Amino acid sequence: MQVYRNILVTIDCSPVDEAIVKHVSALARQNDAKVCLLHVVHSHTLDQDRALREKAQSCLEAGRTMLQAQGVDACTLIRSGEPDAQILEEIAGGDYDLVAMATHGHRFIGDAFFGSVSESLKHKISIPLLLLKAG
Repeated sequence: MQVYRNILVTIDCSPVDEAIVKHVSALARQNDAKVCLLHVVHSHTLDQDRALREKAQSCLEAGRTMLQAQGVDACTLIRSGEPDAQILEEIAGGDYDLVAMATHGHRFIGDAFFGSVSESLKHKISIPLLLLKAG
């Protein structure tokens, strides 16, 4: 039985990306699901936007290559703006059954200082949200 057909994976170009991509790869193979990797560029200047987009392209391509090498149909997306708002917009416009992301493991103080995209999403989406605490 195919539980998930389309999985959205948010990545932030940090070391935790590899953990979530590996985890979702196995899940996608079990369900014959397509995976879409999404990175949201959050910048304040044009130069910063260009640099972050280049980094994002590289991160996304590495993730897609890893997934495709394991037989998973994968695509990539780059958006600009506030991460939680852009992810919500992508969910609303897509046909996703699952959203997956790795967390950084911030505690209360860290969440209050840095904000928490996962915290925001878990209250605003109606599809399952897989949170993987990366070691």
